[in-house]
Amino acid sequence: MTAAADRSPDTAAGLEYTEAEVHQEFGENPNEVRDTNHYQEEYVKGFVDKWDDYIGWEGRAASEGSFFIDQLSARGVEKVLDVATGTGFNSVQLLKAGFETVSADGSAEMLAKAFENGRRYGHVLRVVQADWRWLNRDVHGEYDAIICLGNSFTHLFNERDRRKALAEFYAMLKHDGVLILDQRNYDEILDHGFSSKHKYFYCGDTVTAEPEYIDDGLARFRYTFHDDGSVYHLNMFPLRKDYVRRLMREVGFQKIDTYGDFQETYGTESPDFWIHVAEKTYRPDDELTESYSTAVNTARDYYNSTDADTFYHEVWGGEDIHVGLYETPDEPIAPASQRTVERMAEGLGITPETRVLDMGAGYGGSARWLARTYGCRVTCLNLSEVENERNREKNRAQGLDHLVDVVDGSFENMPVQDNFYDLVWSQDAFLHSGERSQVVAEIERVLVPNGQVVFTDPMAADGADTSALAPILARLHLDTLGSPGFYREEFGKHGFGDFTFEDHTDQLTTHYGRVLAELEAAEPRFKGTISDEYISNMKTGLRNWVNGGRSGQLAWGIFRIRR
Repeated sequence: MTAAADRSPDTAAGLEYTEAEVHQEFGENPNEVRDTNHYQEEYVKGFVDKWDDYIGWEGRAASEGSFFIDQLSARGVEKVLDVATGTGFNSVQLLKAGFETVSADGSAEMLAKAFENGRRYGHVLRVVQADWRWLNRDVHGEYDAIICLGNSFTHLFNERDRRKALAEFYAMLKHDGVLILDQRNYDEILDHGFSSKHKYFYCGDTVTAEPEYIDDGLARFRYTFHDDGSVYHLNMFPLRKDYVRRLMREVGFQKIDTYGDFQETYGTESPDFWIHVAEKTYRPDDELTESYSTAVNTARDYYNSTDADTFYHEVWGGEDIHVGLYETPDEPIAPASQRTVERMAEGLGITPETRVLDMGAGYGGSARWLARTYGCRVTCLNLSEVENERNREKNRAQGLDHLVDVVDGSFENMPVQDNFYDLVWSQDAFLHSGERSQVVAEIERVLVPNGQVVFTDPMAADGADTSALAPILARLHLDTLGSPGFYREEFGKHGFGDFTFEDHTDQLTTHYGRVLAELEAAEPRFKGTISDEYISNMKTGLRNWVNGGRSGQLAWGIFRIRR
C-alpha cells in the first residue's frame, strides 16, 4: 500500500523533504510489524514535523487544564522526568509551572522538535535520548515523579520490555515518588470498535487518526493530514487497562488510581484515554487501607456509613447480606438468604481440616454457618471496619470466635498467606472491585493446589448493552460489571480448568424486589435513623437492579471452580 506520506519528495507544510525523511518502512506485510524497536523508523522527520498539528497544543492545554500539575503539586513534587517527551508539549507545561524537568525520548527526531518548540515558548529543554529499557544507563539521578504520556507505553510489543521499562521507572523514582502513565482506551476499541470524542488528548482539527487494523496484538493507526493529504502510520500494542495496572503492581507500585479523560469516569461514557497515577511509597500491611483503589475506597466509605450499616443490619438481614434463593416471590429474606449459603456449600467436601477464606464477608453470617456446621476454620476478609466489628461481636456472642477470624482488607491486595486456603468463598462482593482481574490473581495466589472457589456476584449478562446498565454503574461508581464469560476467561488464564455456573438470574430480580418491599414497609420505623436521602437513593438503586434483571441485561448465579 502506498500512501501520500510514502511518496518523495513530499511538500507538507511547504517544506521539501528527502525520501528518507518522509518514508516509513513497514515492508510487504505492515500488520506483521510487531517489534518494540520499530518506532525509530516510524517517527520520520516529515511525520514529526506534522505531529503538533495532531496534538493541537492550545486545545490540549485547555482540555487537560491543571490535571497533571495538580497531581504533582499535591505530592510535593519538584523534580520530574518526562520519559516520553515527543514534541515537548508536557515538558513545556511542566517548565511553565515551575517544575525542574528533564526531557527524554527514544526518538532523536522528536527531541529535536521538542527542543525547537521549547525555545519558541521561552524555555530551554534539558533533552536526552534514552531507551526506557536502559533508562538508568542513559539518564542519571532520582526523581520525584516520572511521566509517560501520549499513549507512548503502547510502543512496547514484548511483555519483557514492558516489565523492564516499568522496573527502570520504579528504580529512578525516589522512595515516595509517583509515576503517571496514560494509554488509549484499547478495551473499548477491541470490544466495541473505535470511536473518539476527539476532545481531550489529540485536539488538532486538520488530522484524522483511526485504526486501520486491530487485533489482540496490534493496533495499526493511520494518520491523515488534510492540509496536504499526507498519510502516516504507527504500529502499537493494544494495552488493556487492567493488564497495565497489574504490571505496575507487580513491579512494586501499591496504590494505583486510574482516571478516565482527566476525571474519575464511571460507566456513563467510555473515556478515550486512561491515566494511571501510581505511587511508589511502600506501605506495610497495617497501612494498606491507604493504598486502596478508588473503587475500593468508595465501597469502604459507603459500608462504613451509619446509614448503610443500619440499613443492611436491620432491613436486609444482619447475618446475611447477599442475594437469596426464593421458593416463592413473597418469601421472607432471611430463609432465602440462608438457602443460598446451604446451596453453595453442597458438594464441596468441607471438613474440620478445611481452611476457608470468605472474601467480602460482610457481617460474617456465612462464615459462622460454615464453622458451626462443619467445624472448619474461616478467615473473613472485609473492607468495612464497621461491619468487621459487628462480625467479631457476633462471633463472640455465638461462641465461634475460636473458629472465625476477621481481617480488615481489600480483596484486590489481600493481607493473607500465599498457598494456604483450601476453599475461597465469596457472595456478591466482587462487583465492588474495579480490578476484577487482580481479584482472580489474588485468589490463585492464596489457594492450595487443587483448591476450590465458590462465589456469587451480580453481573452483566454476556453481551449486555453497557449503556443500559449506566444507572447501576453510576450508583456503584464503577465503569463495568463482571459477566459469566469474563470470569470464565479470567480464571482460565490462571490455570483453573473445572468451571460450572449454576444460573439463578431470576432470583436477582426477586431478591432486590423483596428488599425494596421490606424497605418501603420499614421506612416509617427508621425515620430519623436512616437519612431520607439514603432511603431515596437506595429505593432508586433497588429499582434499577430490578429493571436491569427484567430487561435481560443482568446475570447472577453460583460459580464452582477448581484448580
